[in-house]
Amino acid sequence: MILPQGFYARPTLAVARDLVGKVLVHRAPDGLTAGIIVEVEAYIGEDDPACHAAAGPTTRNAPLYGAPGLAYVYFNYGLHYLVNAVTEREGFPAAVLIRALEPIEGIDLMRRRRARAPWREGKPAVEEAHLCRGPGNLATAMGIDLAHNTRALFKRPLTIEDRGLAIGDITWGPRVGITKGVEHAWRCWVEGNRAVSGRK
Repeated sequence: MILPQGFYARPTLAVARDLVGKVLVHRAPDGLTAGIIVEVEAYIGEDDPACHAAAGPTTRNAPLYGAPGLAYVYFNYGLHYLVNAVTEREGFPAAVLIRALEPIEGIDLMRRRRARAPWREGKPAVEEAHLCRGPGNLATAMGIDLAHNTRALFKRPLTIEDRGLAIGDITWGPRVGITKGVEHAWRCWVEGNRAVSGRK
């Protein structure tokens, strides 16, 4: 079942927790890929210094202020696309960054997409558990780019589904890869899952 828009129109931390164990699915022209969400991070409001909305509304962060259930995709450090699910009510900037997936469908296609990335040249093949480990790798493997920005995650081709999957224990801790707002334990992951990216 594709998660309805109402799923996202809730407090961001609740959405973050409930996204873990759901399945991100991309039905692209070159094939279908899917993975279980095993790691996420929440970014909440203009008072969150790590949120893109901390400086107020801009052209780039406009999707954060949009309707719940939209995808907020941006280009990070000139290298990677990152995908977020917009949460809460329209006009309040908040989203959940999808940090890692456990691949379950379209694994060969994920491998080909990862192998084509310029930074992979000359490097060994990526093991299956690491194909979608980290938000940039995830977007590459899933074929997600700026064309998906502002697309509804409750309509194909890019959707998040509830398949009733059982997952392991959930852990909360500080967000990673940021220098501000590190005091917030707003990162959520499946303990012990090899696809989780934010290990120290």
